Amino acid sequence: MVNENDSVKSTSFDEESSDTSPKSNLRSTGIMASYGIGKFQAEFFTGAFGALVFFYFETELGLATWMVTLAIVIYSIWNAVNDPIIGFLTEKPTFLSKKLGRRFPWIIFGALVWVFSFVLIFAVPTSIRSSQGAVFTWMVLTICLYDTLYSIWEVNYQSTFVDKFRSHKVRNKAASIAIVIGVFGIAAGALLPTFIVDYGTSSTFVTNGWVFSIAGFILIFAMIPGVKETPRMIERYMKSVETEEKEGFFKQLRKAFTHRNFVAFILLFFFYQAATMSLTGSIHYVGKYFLGDVSKTTPIFAAMLAGALISIPIWLYFIKRVQNNQKMITIAALLIGASFIPMIFLRSQIGFIIALVFWGMSFGGFWLIMTPAMADSIDEIVVKTGKRNDGIFLGFRAFFGRLSFAVQALSFWALHELTGFDSDPNAATQTDLALWGINFHLALIPAILVIIGALVFWKLNTLNKEKVADIKVKLKEMDL
Repeated sequence: MVNENDSVKSTSFDEESSDTSPKSNLRSTGIMASYGIGKFQAEFFTGAFGALVFFYFETELGLATWMVTLAIVIYSIWNAVNDPIIGFLTEKPTFLSKKLGRRFPWIIFGALVWVFSFVLIFAVPTSIRSSQGAVFTWMVLTICLYDTLYSIWEVNYQSTFVDKFRSHKVRNKAASIAIVIGVFGIAAGALLPTFIVDYGTSSTFVTNGWVFSIAGFILIFAMIPGVKETPRMIERYMKSVETEEKEGFFKQLRKAFTHRNFVAFILLFFFYQAATMSLTGSIHYVGKYFLGDVSKTTPIFAAMLAGALISIPIWLYFIKRVQNNQKMITIAALLIGASFIPMIFLRSQIGFIIALVFWGMSFGGFWLIMTPAMADSIDEIVVKTGKRNDGIFLGFRAFFGRLSFAVQALSFWALHELTGFDSDPNAATQTDLALWGINFHLALIPAILVIIGALVFWKLNTLNKEKVADIKVKLKEMDL
């Protein structure tokens, strides 16, 4: 395991050390890879949640579609309160801050409890399954508990990136390592259930939940070196605690939405996440009603993974040439939107395999650029305010990320109602109109969403290469 203290002494890459010795690079790469495990963890669970929860309660337990949708909407409203407040509260020092930093204790505590809350969602007691009201209540309570614990670790995990990896070059390197690891998390979250769940056998979904929880518990220990805060990070934080003027939650909430470039990024992220969740949530409908077998979705997910991995060197080349994260993320978003369009008309396995290769290539670019682009917008806020309150801004990002589940649920409900989708657990086929409804929430709705997001971002965002470089200089001068 990498020794973080030694890394700080010899390379101090969070302070942009000029040490480029092979030993130094090996250490910093190891830390970045460890940080990337958190990306794997987040995507591993998020992918499974998005793909399975709506499908499980609607088609396996027979909960009315409108009730499943209402549960997801309640979950999203809970996010409106939960995520920003968690971001605000975890900015405050604790009795562990001087020794472990402001974020590391929250990351570890949140992750250890959160991973086991996943299995509760699917462990609906047999004794209450005959009652729609009881199943609905179980769904609401367990997904809201899951989200609260997820937010505790994820908001602090994302905030660590901004403070730990501070230059354009280092951030792009850290992001590129994380994207490779994270893409495997997306693939694992999508692929693993295809080997465990069996349509029509609800107990296999519980088994799948336990497999995810145990795997997540093991991954936490691999993530520790990457999220552990360096002495310099802790020193900066404790200094800011002593000197910063304290502001209330609502005052910071109002200020967050006065930062144009941050709002532009958040809106793009929301539309992208809603599109991705709609695609992910549709895959098991494709498996059951288009292909007739869950195992036939495995090559589709593998195609997405292959496309993303193939694209990384290509995207890295253009990122290095352009050196403008804001421009590159706009291009990637438009390409994602375009790659959805063929899937509106597809019903065959080979068609989906080909389409997902191209979708994965576009997605790989967006995911590679997303975190550095977000960090650029947060850096601008730090320079303007003189404060590094990353947690509350990451809380807003987490809120909009989970709000995308409401968009997914509402579009599924509307299309299933309009097309006469049969949610009976024993229904193995659907009418042609209902199948078109699946095509629409698989591809048409996501294409519209992500293209809107790209156009809104292009219109609102004002950051460019020169502005970002100037912000880096000012951050160094301000020691923030």
